[in-house]
Amino acid sequence: MAAFFLCRRGGTMSYLKLMKLLYLSDREAIDRFNRPISDDSMVSMEHGPVLSRTLDLMKQKIPSDGWNHWVTSPTHTYDVSLKCGVTDWEELDELSKADLDVLESVWKKFGHMDRYQLRDYTHDCLPEWENPGRSSRPIDPASLLQALGRGVEVANEQARELQERKKLRLKVLQLV
Repeated sequence: MAAFFLCRRGGTMSYLKLMKLLYLSDREAIDRFNRPISDDSMVSMEHGPVLSRTLDLMKQKIPSDGWNHWVTSPTHTYDVSLKCGVTDWEELDELSKADLDVLESVWKKFGHMDRYQLRDYTHDCLPEWENPGRSSRPIDPASLLQALGRGVEVANEQARELQERKKLRLKVLQLV
């Protein structure tokens, strides 16, 4: 996901902008397919909603050969860069065609915004984000689904399905 947006931006962007685009992509995928692309945990933080594990990867708080293969750590200007060029979207083989369509849609809608416009957008236009002050707060999947227009009962059922799929994927990863 990050490589897609970094490539679209010419190879470098602020990590705040990248994080917002990644969050918006998972949000859009949940709206379309009731599943995120990243399967990361969504949390509210001071500068808006983020993907928790991805933020830790960006800040190099946790190791990952996959992340480090594609993306540099933030510079003193808070930019991240693509380490290797993407010449064909098929190189991003962990993303399905549907995932790439979501990423392209998010880029077309939000790619022109700078980091602060995106931060303000996520504060003002995403009802699932609640300002946690200088802390963080998990975003309730049912609240997100309601913000996307689901009724309470449907949102609760789809939130349960999301959580069950995530638990199943975690168990599968433990077996591998």
